[in-house]
Amino acid sequence: MRSLTPILNFALLASSLALAACMNDQPVDLESRPIALDQSAAMAGQASGSNAAIVAQLEPTTSPTYVTLTVSHTAEPMASSTNNPGTPLTSGSGFVVSADGYVVTAAHVAVAVGNEISARAANERIYTGVVSAIDRSNDMALIKLRSFNGRTVVPAAPACLAKDALVFTYGKPHGHGDTARLGSFQALHFGRTVAYGNYGYSDAMVLHMGTERGESGGPVFNAQGQLVGMVVSTLSDASGESLTLAHAQHSNTIARFICANGVCPAGWQPLATKPVDNCG
Repeated sequence: MRSLTPILNFALLASSLALAACMNDQPVDLESRPIALDQSAAMAGQASGSNAAIVAQLEPTTSPTYVTLTVSHTAEPMASSTNNPGTPLTSGSGFVVSADGYVVTAAHVAVAVGNEISARAANERIYTGVVSAIDRSNDMALIKLRSFNGRTVVPAAPACLAKDALVFTYGKPHGHGDTARLGSFQALHFGRTVAYGNYGYSDAMVLHMGTERGESGGPVFNAQGQLVGMVVSTLSDASGESLTLAHAQHSNTIARFICANGVCPAGWQPLATKPVDNCG
């Protein structure tokens, strides 16, 4: 039996992982962090060296759009909540969709509207923010960072891929550094609804890729460096062993979500009105 697991550890993070805020209003265009390359999901017959070269060429423009996130309870907890404000809750990955600081991640990373965010950007600075919107039924969340001015992803229009086409992601698996993973596109549809706790999705893209906990919300790019999706879960067998398969939310679905919540940059507007299968 296969199981699907959100790539996130829901246990409370150690207090040593709490991040201090550092405001800066300069563009986040300079890439200063080291990013390890993982090619373990290379398909038979693929020219892995050529794929690695493609990712290396695209890294200067794609990796500055990726951020790592630490999520804490809102500083103004509801009266019914027993959670302490500022308590580290989850961690994950995300990507910038508008230059004024809007970031998309998975809903199971963000957890709830109003939660506080610490985001580490490409220049290694930490920016604070807040969860502004959540769609649990599609496992997506929108975050607004304060005093941020950075590079954004460029969505593919349309986001159509051939089977076994190269895709790559950025994320920070727990206990490891920033990682770029090479993989391949397998299917546009999974074909059934997936649910885990209060989160899930009615459908998703299937990728041949061995993602890990901490990489939820990470961007998925095509061989042109355009965003085609967002990592939401990994597939494992009944014993918990990875099947080297992952699910990603489609960029059209992301477009509908962010545009419905008042964030709809020019490149996203056409996608918001198109069905996933529209490749014209």
